[in-house]
Amino acid sequence: MRGKFEAPRQRFSAPAPAQGSAAPARPRQTPSRSPSRAAYRKPTLVNYLLRFLAVLFTAVAVLAVTLLLSMKMICGSTSPSAKRTFVTTMLETGQLKFLVSWFVPSDEVQAIVDANSMARLDDDVDADLITFEPGDNQEGEDLEVIELPGRSYTAKLIKVRDPSRISLATIYPWRDVGVTLEELAQQSGAVAAINGGIYDSTNNTGGRPYGVIVSGGEIQYNQPDEYPGLVLVGFDNDNILQIIDLDGMTPAQLETLVQEKGIRDAVTFQEESSDANNHFVQLIINGNPRGMNGAGSGLNPRTAIGQCADGSVLLLVTDGRGKNGHLGASAADLIEIMTQYGAVNAANLDGGSSTCMYYNGEYLMTSVTFYYSNSSWKLPAGFIVK
Repeated sequence: MRGKFEAPRQRFSAPAPAQGSAAPARPRQTPSRSPSRAAYRKPTLVNYLLRFLAVLFTAVAVLAVTLLLSMKMICGSTSPSAKRTFVTTMLETGQLKFLVSWFVPSDEVQAIVDANSMARLDDDVDADLITFEPGDNQEGEDLEVIELPGRSYTAKLIKVRDPSRISLATIYPWRDVGVTLEELAQQSGAVAAINGGIYDSTNNTGGRPYGVIVSGGEIQYNQPDEYPGLVLVGFDNDNILQIIDLDGMTPAQLETLVQEKGIRDAVTFQEESSDANNHFVQLIINGNPRGMNGAGSGLNPRTAIGQCADGSVLLLVTDGRGKNGHLGASAADLIEIMTQYGAVNAANLDGGSSTCMYYNGEYLMTSVTFYYSNSSWKLPAGFIVK
């Protein structure tokens, strides 16, 4: 309805095309797009992945450069003590020895090892210094757990009053993959356990030992000449801790030794000081602590075993390699602890990432390796307490 004063609308029509001429083409219209919407592209999964990889690569590069510069500073001439600790510590590791050759010349490495080595301690264990009878040590708790804070480590020590409770559990017959210390203890019905001797730890397979394994009087592995400087550590039928140098011994000679000495449960670890390895075994023999030159050793997680004059056995582990902010324990630290708690004889066992202790259903010390920080490495054998 038109308004009252609205003029009438006029209709216009386009003129008809002349006869015989084509109608003019209408211009084609294209839909217009919003400039902001056209410029925006939603990121795809590939974009996110590329961004993540770029950030990751940058972080790794920065970390690598920082570590490289740090190693250069440590191994430079500004801090001889830091260089000494780096060399002696890395040579005790299983997987990181190569770092030493990257930053320190071989002749300098050997000089550091020679200046910080341990004196020889070749005496045989005198069983007469261990005096106990079955039924002794009945006063107090049979198992005592002690925590020991140190300058560069935290240690856990289990004192076992009855040495006959200690034996060696194994996964024999050997296979490629071992078991955790917890599994080893549970399968054996043990209340406590620590790792033992040298073994194949490549890629944490842990199913095969090196050197010698004796369990329940049975020789389950017999290669005393597999590595130089192997030392047997274990118990005889009289429950005496024996520490015996096997260097140069043949498998046949080892069989004779086990029979004559009445060895019932034992492992081996390596004694060697060179530009390739820095391992030690004997700590105290017949009450005599081992002498050392300089620092004697590096700082690492440790596992050690000792025996007191009353027959009590000391099972000792320490942390290190950054765990709990600690570098680890030295050979001098182990000797000090063993002496403090009355050890007449004591030996160092396999340490580093292998160090672990299990007691009463839980770990008192787990592996220092980050991705096994709630457990242990896989092992072929370990000393247990039933």
